Order: sequence, then C-alpha cells, then structure tokens
Amino acid sequence: MNNAERAIITQRLTRAIFRERAGPSRCSLLHYDSRSSKSAVSHYGRHPLAIAPSQTTSFSTSPCLHAKKGAKQAREEKQSPASGNRSTASDDPFDFSALEADIASAIEHLKTDLSKLRAGGRFNSEVLENLRVQPEKGSNQTVKLNDLAQVVPKGRTVQILVGEKEHLKPISSAIQSSSLSLTPQPDPTGANPLLLIISIPPPTAESRKAAVNEVSKAGEKAGTSVRDARGKQHKKLRALQLGKTARPDDLKKAGVQMEKVVERGAAEVKKIVDGAKKMLESG
Repeated sequence: MNNAERAIITQRLTRAIFRERAGPSRCSLLHYDSRSSKSAVSHYGRHPLAIAPSQTTSFSTSPCLHAKKGAKQAREEKQSPASGNRSTASDDPFDFSALEADIASAIEHLKTDLSKLRAGGRFNSEVLENLRVQPEKGSNQTVKLNDLAQVVPKGRTVQILVGEKEHLKPISSAIQSSSLSLTPQPDPTGANPLLLIISIPPPTAESRKAAVNEVSKAGEKAGTSVRDARGKQHKKLRALQLGKTARPDDLKKAGVQMEKVVERGAAEVKKIVDGAKKMLESG
C-alpha cells in the first residue's frame, strides 16, 4: 500500500469517527464497512491513530420559566376578587331590591286596609269572618265564623252559608251580640234553610266622613313605611361611604336613583289614597 492509499484510508476513518460521535445513521456506517473494513483493520494493526478523547458538554439546568409563571399566576388568582371576594348585593350601591320590596309591601298593605272601607266604612267582611262563635252551648271553646260558614258579600247584603244546621243559632247569636249592629235573617224564600242574610244599611254622611278619615290614616301609615324604607337604603349608602367600598361618584348617582324610586312609591301611595277617597265620597 502506497502513501496515497494510506492517506485516503486515514481520511475516511477520521470522517467515520467524527460521524459516529455526531450520531451517524446506521446505514452510512454499514456502507463504509462494506467497502473498506479489511484495509482499515490491516492499516490500524500497523499504524494505530491517536484519537483525541471525547468531550461531553455539560448544560446548567434551571427551573422552567412556565413553572414560575404558573406559581405567580396562582398567587394572583388567589388574591383576585374573582376567586372569593366577589362583591355582594349589600356592597352594590345601585342595588335597590330591598328598597323596592319594602315600598311594594307598604302599598300592598295600604290596598288591603282600604278594601275594608269601600262599603262606606260600615261593613268589613273580614271582621265578620273572624268573629268568634261558640258552637256548643256551655262550652268555652270558640272558633272563627268562617270555620263554620261561608261569607259572601253581595251589594248591600251579605249571605252567610252555614255548613251544618246546629250551627245556625250559635252564628246568629254571635253576630247579634257583637258590636257590628247587624241582624241576620233566614232566607226569605225558604229555599235554603242553611242561608242567613244580613242587610247592610246605606252609608250616611257621618259614616262616609269616618271612612275618609280612615283612608287618610291608612295613607299616612303607608307614607311612613315608604320613608322608613328610604332611611334603610340611605343608611346602606352611608355605610358604603364610610367603609370606602364604593366610589364617591357611584354613591352620588345611587343617591339620585334612590330618590327617584322613593318618589315613585310616594306617588303611587297618593294615587291610591285619592282614588279611595273619591270613591267613598261619591257614595
């Protein structure tokens, strides 16, 4: 083997060694071995090559950046108001649900009170229904009249439909002995022996005047309830201001809206009272 061939073989072996360090493919090594394995072995048997020792590159390791970001994000989510410190309705200056509910309740009570006066201030069917009756003579036990009979107002009369015959006399006695100044009469046609009829006298000027006064009192009571509801809402806004849990601009706007809600409630009360007075005065 001349020097030129020896140089070629040496060059090929050197390239093969570097390819092996760099991770050559299996097929390239096999291809090389199939062509020059014999010459390489014979050459290295006589002239071994000095091969530099391999060097491994070490890399410093550090925690992943996304892990740090995740931990920071978890802390932010923990401190975020959305995770547990959500504002409740009591912290919202624009929440008027309690105010509106109180005003609606006051108006409903007003309507109930006025419905008892629309017969001229003389008759109240609920008073008659709640009248205590002694079903058995000699017994101290009493029950409500509507537990024994049905009260049906019809114009200027009231019909009492008694459930059982033995309760006719106790019911009549209870009505006559009450302060209602009413006298029940049996069915004039005789068609229903369990029917009692009470004639309601027409309202007089005095009874109308008394009824109008009662309407005024009921209106004042409803107005007081509306003002009390406003006081509760104002107290809430004041607490938010002192606690600095709402912006001053929001509190100012909420105060204006609160007054509008109260004004609507007061106007509704006045409308109902005026209508009831007009109805009573017209007969």
